[in-house]
Amino acid sequence: MKKKETIKSKLDFNTIINNGKKVGNEYFTVFYMDYDKNEKLFGVTIQKKSGNAVVRNKLKRQTRALIDETKILFKNYRKYIIIIKKKCLTAKYNEKLLALKTLVGEINEK
Repeated sequence: MKKKETIKSKLDFNTIINNGKKVGNEYFTVFYMDYDKNEKLFGVTIQKKSGNAVVRNKLKRQTRALIDETKILFKNYRKYIIIIKKKCLTAKYNEKLLALKTLVGEINEK
């Protein structure tokens, strides 16, 4: 993910989580909200109880790589917040990739 595609503001995170739509599976929960600009923005987060900082950062890096691989599937004019669940700790990369692709498919159907 490029730096200009990330959401960093706590206010943006809270707005999207509180007012956006939600889909999820066993590995991820994705909140999304329509946006006025012709771009897609992403935010990635994980709960603190999922592990220490090293583990959490590793999972966030992997998830950003997954987003890069599936970026074409995401629609423009939207902001996305991807929450990583604890089950991702034991999952393989390909399982996470498939899970994210199915979530994006669900989002695009709506």
